[in-house]
Amino acid sequence: MDGLATSLQKRAKQAGIELDKDQIGKFLLFLQELQEWNRKVNLTAINDDEEILVKHFIDSLFCLLGVPSKIYQKIRKIIDIGSGAGFPGIPLKIYQPRFELTLLEATRKKVEFIRYISGKLGFERSLEVIHGRAEEYGRNGEYREKYDLAVSRAVSNLAILAEYCLPFVKIGGIFISQKGREIKGELQKAGKAIEVLGGRINKIIPYKLSLRGEELERNLVVMDKVEKTPEDYPRRTGVVVKRPIR
Repeated sequence: MDGLATSLQKRAKQAGIELDKDQIGKFLLFLQELQEWNRKVNLTAINDDEEILVKHFIDSLFCLLGVPSKIYQKIRKIIDIGSGAGFPGIPLKIYQPRFELTLLEATRKKVEFIRYISGKLGFERSLEVIHGRAEEYGRNGEYREKYDLAVSRAVSNLAILAEYCLPFVKIGGIFISQKGREIKGELQKAGKAIEVLGGRINKIIPYKLSLRGEELERNLVVMDKVEKTPEDYPRRTGVVVKRPIR
């Protein structure tokens, strides 16, 4: 584990993030439990320790590059939509315990793991885990337009993600979508949806992850929430995917 701790600290520093001993300990506990659960329940296709550090932990922390420095200290309430096994939400909470996080995930086995690891890390009182769908909770007044920041690493295209995520963001907040290398086509197709849903593209931030000599290109798509989302959105389950806003 000492080698993994050194690797994690070094990689985080390359991303401009300093991790202390307690944070590194929490990340290594997260890694250990994720691997243990993954042997019994399929939580992630990635099962190599170093690959998990890079593609899950460090990649999750990179999303903070999308938060403008002038509002970083004001960010308090964050929702992670389609959190999977807890990414990027859990790494963000480990790094910044002050964040009040909601993790929304539709797959029960993943929800069970997130709840378990939240307890192991001591976050059970300051991190909410919801088993449900964005289409449902985006219409719930308790969650709708209540968040300073929404984040998602989900693989859906941007038009769909915008409809899932922008309804949760309050005016003046931001939505950050973590995407792969090729995003030009997605951006062009998602323009109408983002505008209709009250969003506006702020910037695209390219970054790279290094793994065993390979450079993995990624992009952050940062959207500002500039207007309220119309009450008609998000549409019901299934419609968002079948008929994306064009």
